[in-house]
Amino acid sequence: MIKKLKPFILSFVIIIIDQVTKALVVRYIPENTIKFSLFNDFLRIVHVRNNAVAFSLGESFALPIKIVLFIVLPLILIAAISYYIVKDEKEFSTFEKYMLAGFVGGGIGNLIDRIFRSMSVVDFISTNNYGLFGMERFPTYNIADASVVISAILLLISMFYRGIKKEI
Repeated sequence: MIKKLKPFILSFVIIIIDQVTKALVVRYIPENTIKFSLFNDFLRIVHVRNNAVAFSLGESFALPIKIVLFIVLPLILIAAISYYIVKDEKEFSTFEKYMLAGFVGGGIGNLIDRIFRSMSVVDFISTNNYGLFGMERFPTYNIADASVVISAILLLISMFYRGIKKEI
Protein backbone atom coordinates (compact mmCIF):
# COMPACT_ATOMS: atom_id res chain seq x y z
CA MET A 1 0.00 0.00 0.00
CA ILE A 2 2.87 2.40 0.78
CA LYS A 3 4.17 2.02 -2.80
CA LYS A 4 0.79 3.16 -4.14
CA LEU A 5 0.98 6.34 -2.07
CA LYS A 6 4.51 7.34 -3.16
CA PRO A 7 3.30 9.66 -5.98
CA PHE A 8 1.54 11.76 -3.33
CA ILE A 9 4.97 12.79 -2.05
CA LEU A 10 5.17 14.89 -5.23
CA SER A 11 1.70 16.31 -4.48
CA PHE A 12 2.81 17.21 -0.95
CA VAL A 13 6.04 18.87 -2.14
CA ILE A 14 4.14 20.94 -4.71
CA ILE A 15 1.58 22.05 -2.11
CA ILE A 16 4.33 23.09 0.33
CA ILE A 17 6.36 25.02 -2.28
CA ASP A 18 3.18 26.63 -3.63
CA GLN A 19 1.90 27.75 -0.24
CA VAL A 20 5.30 28.95 1.03
CA THR A 21 5.91 31.05 -2.09
CA LYS A 22 2.38 32.50 -1.90
CA ALA A 23 2.84 33.33 1.79
CA LEU A 24 6.11 35.13 0.99
CA VAL A 25 4.42 37.09 -1.79
CA VAL A 26 1.52 38.09 0.46
CA ARG A 27 3.91 39.08 3.25
CA TYR A 28 6.48 41.05 1.25
CA ILE A 29 4.82 42.35 -1.92
CA PRO A 30 1.89 44.76 -1.76
CA GLU A 31 -1.05 43.62 -3.86
CA ASN A 32 -1.07 44.80 -7.50
CA THR A 33 2.60 45.75 -7.50
CA ILE A 34 5.75 44.52 -9.23
CA LYS A 35 8.57 43.60 -6.82
CA PHE A 36 11.22 42.35 -9.26
CA SER A 37 11.79 42.52 -12.98
CA LEU A 38 14.42 40.03 -14.13
CA PHE A 39 16.12 38.89 -17.34
CA ASN A 40 15.47 42.08 -19.28
CA ASP A 41 11.81 42.14 -18.13
CA PHE A 42 11.15 38.56 -19.26
CA LEU A 43 10.18 37.58 -15.70
CA ARG A 44 8.37 39.71 -13.17
CA ILE A 45 7.57 38.79 -9.60
CA VAL A 46 4.30 40.52 -8.77
CA HIS A 47 1.35 40.18 -6.40
CA VAL A 48 -2.06 39.87 -7.99
CA ARG A 49 -5.21 38.02 -6.98
CA ASN A 50 -7.42 35.94 -9.24
CA ASN A 51 -10.94 35.29 -8.01
CA ALA A 52 -11.79 33.13 -11.02
CA VAL A 53 -10.00 30.37 -12.93
CA ALA A 54 -7.52 30.45 -15.82
CA PHE A 55 -7.46 33.74 -17.72
CA SER A 56 -9.97 35.16 -15.15
CA LEU A 57 -12.80 33.05 -16.57
CA GLY A 58 -15.84 33.18 -14.30
CA GLU A 59 -14.84 36.35 -12.51
CA SER A 60 -18.38 37.74 -12.67
CA PHE A 61 -20.10 34.55 -11.46
CA ALA A 62 -22.23 34.73 -8.32
CA LEU A 63 -20.60 33.35 -5.15
CA PRO A 64 -22.73 30.15 -4.96
CA ILE A 65 -21.80 29.30 -8.56
CA LYS A 66 -18.12 29.99 -7.83
CA ILE A 67 -18.26 27.69 -4.81
CA VAL A 68 -19.65 24.86 -6.92
CA LEU A 69 -17.40 25.40 -9.95
CA PHE A 70 -14.19 26.46 -8.20
CA ILE A 71 -14.28 24.38 -4.99
CA VAL A 72 -16.77 21.48 -5.13
CA LEU A 73 -16.08 20.37 -8.71
CA PRO A 74 -12.28 20.53 -8.30
CA LEU A 75 -12.56 18.51 -5.06
CA ILE A 76 -14.48 15.82 -6.94
CA LEU A 77 -11.90 15.81 -9.75
CA ILE A 78 -9.00 15.63 -7.28
CA ALA A 79 -10.68 12.69 -5.53
CA ALA A 80 -11.21 10.90 -8.86
CA ILE A 81 -7.62 11.49 -9.97
CA SER A 82 -6.33 10.33 -6.56
CA TYR A 83 -8.36 7.14 -6.96
CA TYR A 84 -6.63 6.43 -10.28
CA ILE A 85 -3.23 6.97 -8.67
CA VAL A 86 -3.81 4.27 -6.03
CA LYS A 87 -5.84 1.95 -8.25
CA ASP A 88 -4.27 -1.50 -8.77
CA GLU A 89 -4.83 -1.73 -12.50
CA LYS A 90 -2.10 -0.85 -14.97
CA GLU A 91 -4.08 1.88 -16.76
CA PHE A 92 -1.34 4.34 -15.91
CA SER A 93 2.42 3.83 -15.76
CA THR A 94 4.37 4.89 -12.67
CA PHE A 95 5.46 8.05 -14.50
CA GLU A 96 1.85 8.84 -15.42
CA LYS A 97 0.77 8.33 -11.81
CA TYR A 98 3.39 10.88 -10.73
CA MET A 99 2.08 13.32 -13.33
CA LEU A 100 -1.43 12.80 -11.97
CA ALA A 101 -0.01 13.49 -8.51
CA GLY A 102 1.49 16.74 -9.84
CA PHE A 103 -1.96 17.65 -11.07
CA VAL A 104 -3.42 16.83 -7.62
CA GLY A 105 -0.78 18.91 -5.83
CA GLY A 106 -1.40 21.93 -8.03
CA GLY A 107 -5.15 21.58 -7.69
CA ILE A 108 -4.96 21.39 -3.91
CA GLY A 109 -2.58 24.36 -3.81
CA ASN A 110 -5.12 26.59 -5.53
CA LEU A 111 -8.02 25.10 -3.57
CA ILE A 112 -6.31 26.11 -0.34
CA ASP A 113 -6.28 29.70 -1.61
CA ARG A 114 -9.92 29.61 -2.66
CA ILE A 115 -11.00 28.23 0.70
CA PHE A 116 -8.75 30.28 3.00
CA ARG A 117 -8.20 33.48 0.97
CA SER A 118 -11.81 34.46 0.22
CA MET A 119 -12.06 32.68 -3.15
CA SER A 120 -8.95 34.56 -4.29
CA VAL A 121 -5.86 32.76 -5.63
CA VAL A 122 -2.47 34.45 -5.20
CA ASP A 123 -0.61 34.71 -8.52
CA PHE A 124 2.91 36.11 -8.76
CA ILE A 125 4.82 34.89 -11.84
CA SER A 126 4.49 37.10 -14.89
CA THR A 127 6.40 36.26 -18.07
CA ASN A 128 6.86 38.22 -21.27
CA ASN A 129 5.02 36.57 -24.14
CA TYR A 130 6.59 38.74 -26.85
CA GLY A 131 3.25 39.16 -28.61
CA LEU A 132 2.59 35.43 -28.99
CA PHE A 133 -1.17 34.74 -29.14
CA GLY A 134 -1.71 38.51 -29.24
CA MET A 135 -0.52 38.95 -25.64
CA GLU A 136 2.46 41.01 -24.56
CA ARG A 137 2.56 39.18 -21.21
CA PHE A 138 1.25 35.73 -20.35
CA PRO A 139 -1.47 35.80 -17.65
CA THR A 140 0.11 35.82 -14.19
CA TYR A 141 0.34 32.39 -12.55
CA ASN A 142 1.76 30.54 -9.54
CA ILE A 143 3.55 27.29 -8.69
CA ALA A 144 0.25 25.34 -8.49
CA ASP A 145 -0.78 26.55 -11.94
CA ALA A 146 2.63 25.65 -13.38
CA SER A 147 2.41 22.20 -11.80
CA VAL A 148 -1.00 21.53 -13.33
CA VAL A 149 0.07 22.67 -16.80
CA ILE A 150 3.45 20.88 -16.82
CA SER A 151 1.93 17.67 -15.40
CA ALA A 152 -0.87 17.73 -17.98
CA ILE A 153 1.56 18.25 -20.87
CA LEU A 154 3.89 15.47 -19.72
CA LEU A 155 0.93 13.15 -19.10
CA LEU A 156 -0.41 13.75 -22.62
CA ILE A 157 3.04 13.19 -24.15
CA SER A 158 3.43 9.97 -22.17
CA MET A 159 0.00 8.67 -23.16
CA PHE A 160 0.59 9.64 -26.80
CA TYR A 161 3.96 7.86 -26.77
CA ARG A 162 2.36 4.78 -25.17
CA GLY A 163 -0.30 4.78 -27.90
CA ILE A 164 2.33 4.92 -30.65
CA LYS A 165 4.33 2.17 -28.93
CA LYS A 166 1.27 -0.12 -28.88
CA GLU A 167 0.76 0.34 -32.63
CA ILE A 168 4.33 -0.65 -33.46
